[in-house]
Amino acid sequence: MTSLADLIGNRWLWVAVLSSTGAQVLKVLLILLIERRWRPAAFMETGGMPSSHSAMVAALTTGVGITEGLGSPLFAASAVFALIVMYDATGVRHSSGQQARLLNDLVDELRAVVREGFAPLPLRVLLGHTYLEVLVGSLIGVAVGFIAFSGQS
Repeated sequence: MTSLADLIGNRWLWVAVLSSTGAQVLKVLLILLIERRWRPAAFMETGGMPSSHSAMVAALTTGVGITEGLGSPLFAASAVFALIVMYDATGVRHSSGQQARLLNDLVDELRAVVREGFAPLPLRVLLGHTYLEVLVGSLIGVAVGFIAFSGQS
Protein backbone atom coordinates (compact mmCIF):
# COMPACT_ATOMS: atom_id res chain seq x y z
CA MET A 1 0.00 0.00 0.00
CA THR A 2 1.35 3.40 -0.90
CA SER A 3 1.32 6.34 1.44
CA LEU A 4 1.36 10.10 1.29
CA ALA A 5 5.06 9.92 2.16
CA ASP A 6 5.64 7.90 -1.03
CA LEU A 7 3.92 10.57 -3.09
CA ILE A 8 5.81 13.39 -1.39
CA GLY A 9 9.08 11.51 -1.84
CA ASN A 10 8.54 10.74 -5.53
CA ARG A 11 11.53 12.54 -7.05
CA TRP A 12 10.49 11.80 -10.63
CA LEU A 13 7.14 13.51 -10.12
CA TRP A 14 8.62 16.59 -8.43
CA VAL A 15 11.46 16.98 -10.93
CA ALA A 16 8.84 16.95 -13.72
CA VAL A 17 6.68 19.50 -11.88
CA LEU A 18 9.76 21.67 -11.16
CA SER A 19 10.75 21.58 -14.83
CA SER A 20 7.26 22.59 -15.94
CA THR A 21 7.08 25.36 -13.35
CA GLY A 22 10.51 26.63 -14.38
CA ALA A 23 9.42 26.75 -18.03
CA GLN A 24 6.32 28.74 -17.06
CA VAL A 25 8.42 31.22 -15.04
CA LEU A 26 10.78 31.53 -18.00
CA LYS A 27 7.76 32.24 -20.24
CA VAL A 28 6.75 35.19 -18.03
CA LEU A 29 10.34 36.47 -17.96
CA LEU A 30 10.69 36.20 -21.74
CA ILE A 31 7.51 38.24 -22.21
CA LEU A 32 8.96 40.85 -19.86
CA LEU A 33 12.31 40.87 -21.68
CA ILE A 34 11.05 40.75 -25.28
CA GLU A 35 7.70 42.58 -25.11
CA ARG A 36 8.70 44.86 -22.21
CA ARG A 37 5.48 44.21 -20.31
CA TRP A 38 4.77 42.42 -17.05
CA ARG A 39 2.19 39.71 -17.68
CA PRO A 40 2.18 37.26 -14.76
CA ALA A 41 -1.09 35.73 -16.04
CA ALA A 42 1.04 34.05 -18.74
CA PHE A 43 2.26 31.72 -15.98
CA MET A 44 -1.11 29.94 -16.10
CA GLU A 45 -1.49 29.92 -19.91
CA THR A 46 -0.83 27.09 -22.32
CA GLY A 47 1.14 27.76 -25.47
CA GLY A 48 4.03 30.11 -26.00
CA MET A 49 7.77 29.89 -25.46
CA PRO A 50 8.90 27.53 -23.97
CA SER A 51 6.57 24.54 -23.83
CA SER A 52 6.11 23.59 -20.20
CA HIS A 53 4.38 20.36 -21.24
CA SER A 54 7.47 19.34 -23.19
CA ALA A 55 9.73 20.35 -20.29
CA MET A 56 7.67 18.23 -17.90
CA VAL A 57 7.63 15.03 -19.96
CA ALA A 58 11.28 15.42 -21.00
CA ALA A 59 12.37 15.79 -17.36
CA LEU A 60 10.34 12.74 -16.37
CA THR A 61 11.69 10.66 -19.24
CA THR A 62 15.27 11.75 -18.55
CA GLY A 63 14.93 10.85 -14.86
CA VAL A 64 13.44 7.47 -15.67
CA GLY A 65 16.14 6.80 -18.28
CA ILE A 66 18.93 7.62 -15.84
CA THR A 67 17.53 5.65 -12.90
CA GLU A 68 15.84 2.71 -14.62
CA GLY A 69 17.99 2.41 -17.74
CA LEU A 70 17.30 3.14 -21.38
CA GLY A 71 16.31 -0.49 -21.97
CA SER A 72 13.64 -0.60 -19.27
CA PRO A 73 9.95 -0.90 -20.04
CA LEU A 74 9.30 2.12 -17.81
CA PHE A 75 11.65 4.26 -19.91
CA ALA A 76 9.94 3.04 -23.10
CA ALA A 77 6.50 3.95 -21.69
CA SER A 78 7.73 7.36 -20.55
CA ALA A 79 9.41 8.09 -23.90
CA VAL A 80 6.29 7.13 -25.87
CA PHE A 81 4.16 9.28 -23.54
CA ALA A 82 6.57 12.21 -24.03
CA LEU A 83 6.52 11.86 -27.81
CA ILE A 84 2.71 11.81 -27.86
CA VAL A 85 2.53 14.94 -25.68
CA MET A 86 5.03 16.80 -27.88
CA TYR A 87 3.38 15.67 -31.11
CA ASP A 88 0.00 16.79 -29.79
CA ALA A 89 1.42 20.17 -28.71
CA THR A 90 2.68 20.92 -32.22
CA GLY A 91 -0.09 19.17 -34.13
CA VAL A 92 -3.64 19.10 -32.85
CA ARG A 93 -3.35 21.85 -30.24
CA HIS A 94 -1.39 24.17 -32.54
CA SER A 95 -3.98 23.70 -35.28
CA SER A 96 -6.76 24.41 -32.78
CA GLY A 97 -5.05 27.69 -31.92
CA GLN A 98 -4.84 28.66 -35.59
CA GLN A 99 -8.54 27.85 -36.02
CA ALA A 100 -9.38 29.94 -32.95
CA ARG A 101 -7.50 32.89 -34.47
CA LEU A 102 -9.47 32.58 -37.72
CA LEU A 103 -12.79 32.22 -35.89
CA ASN A 104 -12.01 35.31 -33.79
CA ASP A 105 -11.37 37.27 -37.01
CA LEU A 106 -14.69 36.05 -38.39
CA VAL A 107 -16.51 37.07 -35.20
CA ASP A 108 -14.91 40.54 -35.44
CA GLU A 109 -16.22 40.88 -39.00
CA LEU A 110 -19.69 39.76 -37.91
CA ARG A 111 -19.65 42.28 -35.05
CA ALA A 112 -18.98 45.04 -37.55
CA VAL A 113 -22.03 43.95 -39.56
CA VAL A 114 -24.52 43.22 -36.76
CA ARG A 115 -23.46 45.64 -33.96
CA GLU A 116 -26.48 44.84 -31.75
CA GLY A 117 -26.55 42.21 -29.04
CA PHE A 118 -23.78 40.12 -30.56
CA ALA A 119 -20.82 39.78 -28.23
CA PRO A 120 -19.47 36.22 -28.01
CA LEU A 121 -16.30 35.82 -26.01
CA PRO A 122 -13.14 35.44 -28.10
CA LEU A 123 -11.62 31.97 -28.32
CA ARG A 124 -8.20 31.31 -26.80
CA VAL A 125 -5.56 31.37 -29.51
CA LEU A 126 -2.44 30.16 -27.69
CA LEU A 127 -3.34 26.50 -27.32
CA GLY A 128 -0.38 24.77 -28.88
CA HIS A 129 3.28 25.22 -29.68
CA THR A 130 5.64 25.70 -32.56
CA TYR A 131 8.42 23.16 -33.10
CA LEU A 132 10.93 25.61 -31.61
CA GLU A 133 8.84 26.08 -28.44
CA VAL A 134 8.62 22.29 -28.00
CA LEU A 135 12.35 21.88 -28.67
CA VAL A 136 13.31 24.53 -26.09
CA GLY A 137 10.89 23.06 -23.54
CA SER A 138 12.34 19.60 -24.16
CA LEU A 139 15.90 20.86 -23.70
CA ILE A 140 14.91 22.51 -20.42
CA GLY A 141 13.37 19.23 -19.25
CA VAL A 142 16.38 17.14 -20.24
CA ALA A 143 18.71 19.59 -18.47
CA VAL A 144 16.62 19.60 -15.28
CA GLY A 145 16.39 15.80 -15.39
CA PHE A 146 20.15 15.42 -15.80
CA ILE A 147 20.87 17.87 -12.98
CA ALA A 148 18.38 16.22 -10.64
CA PHE A 149 19.33 12.63 -11.35
CA SER A 150 23.06 12.80 -12.17
CA GLY A 151 24.87 10.04 -10.33
CA GLN A 152 21.64 8.07 -9.70
CA SER A 153 22.10 5.21 -12.18
